[in-house]
Amino acid sequence: MQQASFDFGMIGLGTMGRNFLLNVVDKGFSAIGLDLDPEKADALNQESSDRIRGVTDQAEFLAALKTPRTIMLLVPAGKVVDAIIDQLLPHLSPGDLIMDGGNSHYDDTRRRAGYLQEHGMRFLGVGVSGGEEGARKGPSIMPGGDHSAWEQVRPILEAVSAKVSRTPCVAYMGKGPAGHYVKMVHNGIEYGLMQLIAEAYDLLHRIGGLDNEALYATFDQWNKGPLMSFLIEITAEIFSEPDLETGGQLIDYILDKAKQKGTGKWTSQSAMDLGIPVPTIDAAVTMRGLSALLDLRQRNAHNYRNGTVTPTQDVAGFTMQVEQALLFSFILTYAQGLHLLAAADEEMDLSLDLPATARIWRGGCIIRARLLEDIRQAYADQPDLRHLMDSPVFRGRLKTLLPSAQEVVSQGAKAGIPLLAMSSAVHYFEALRHNRLPLNLVQAQRDFFGAHTFERTDKAGTFHHQW
Repeated sequence: MQQASFDFGMIGLGTMGRNFLLNVVDKGFSAIGLDLDPEKADALNQESSDRIRGVTDQAEFLAALKTPRTIMLLVPAGKVVDAIIDQLLPHLSPGDLIMDGGNSHYDDTRRRAGYLQEHGMRFLGVGVSGGEEGARKGPSIMPGGDHSAWEQVRPILEAVSAKVSRTPCVAYMGKGPAGHYVKMVHNGIEYGLMQLIAEAYDLLHRIGGLDNEALYATFDQWNKGPLMSFLIEITAEIFSEPDLETGGQLIDYILDKAKQKGTGKWTSQSAMDLGIPVPTIDAAVTMRGLSALLDLRQRNAHNYRNGTVTPTQDVAGFTMQVEQALLFSFILTYAQGLHLLAAADEEMDLSLDLPATARIWRGGCIIRARLLEDIRQAYADQPDLRHLMDSPVFRGRLKTLLPSAQEVVSQGAKAGIPLLAMSSAVHYFEALRHNRLPLNLVQAQRDFFGAHTFERTDKAGTFHHQW
């Protein structure tokens, strides 16, 4: 192809960048990729299409793009993004668009948007979820920032995104850092759901006595019902995966030490800053931290031996209770994340579209689930809905599921099984359905030692007592 003939540019040709670029070309657009690694650039040139090219030279890359240029970065978050922007800036023209498709912190996105606006450029912080396969076949895409920039790139992003009932799983999230904020909360919800599934696995294995074959069958069956989701689907597959080295099951040889990249922690930190409780997400972050304390756990496993867990005699009944407890906890994890988005929207003036968020999470992304169709319906019925517990769509269901969740958490506690996430979901629900909590005592204590004052139930005003 001739110079200045490519519709879309990608900087960073790792697995995500390459797959996203191939997806763009599959949808009928022309695309050019830039990477300092010649092998990655050359790999694009091996594709049997004149609508795709890989280069290692920035000048060649920029000259080949139609103006105003549309450039996406899929590189590690942090200083690398700033360095690339600084390298590009002297060679860009007013109106050119840079999109950051990595997992950047929303504060960095806000800063970069202002910086580029000062130089006449446009910027979008774009959350992309779906992993390597999603990038290639259709991810969920969460762009935020300059609305005119969204309109410029909208045809491409709608084409490459996942589709649910022919509806693209991409929408303009809102102003400023909205795209990356929504993606951060998506990842926080992801943390919570993954931990809940891990706890369900622990319960089924230790109290239910299920082996890997039975666990596969259970999760596979669950994926045909209300828990249907990407994470439940892959969990079933994990239990059936053989270990090629030992001939056993791979899950039994994976170290129980989970790592994290930080987006779950960011969600918890932002929620604390805004005063919005997200205890199930917090618990998931905490459990990853606890899992990393391997030496301490091994010492304490010896020093504080737990009694032998007696498997239940009613495996079918217990399995059904765990399924209901997991569904209950799933609903409340989504509720916590969406409540945080509503609060962030007010505090940061992001102009978030929560109904659109629920809609685009239904396909392509890691947290896609049948539940999101119900969540979408809840927002369709009440566009100003702030919390899922306020929705008639979920009110009856939560009441029905609660007894199983309470019973499972109780059985787990008696068996010495740590259920930080599942128990947090139950206690979150209990706290939010009590019109009087014992925090009146906390306020009295604060006033006692620090004269922090308190409010009264019988009259307006702020008071201090001489204790």
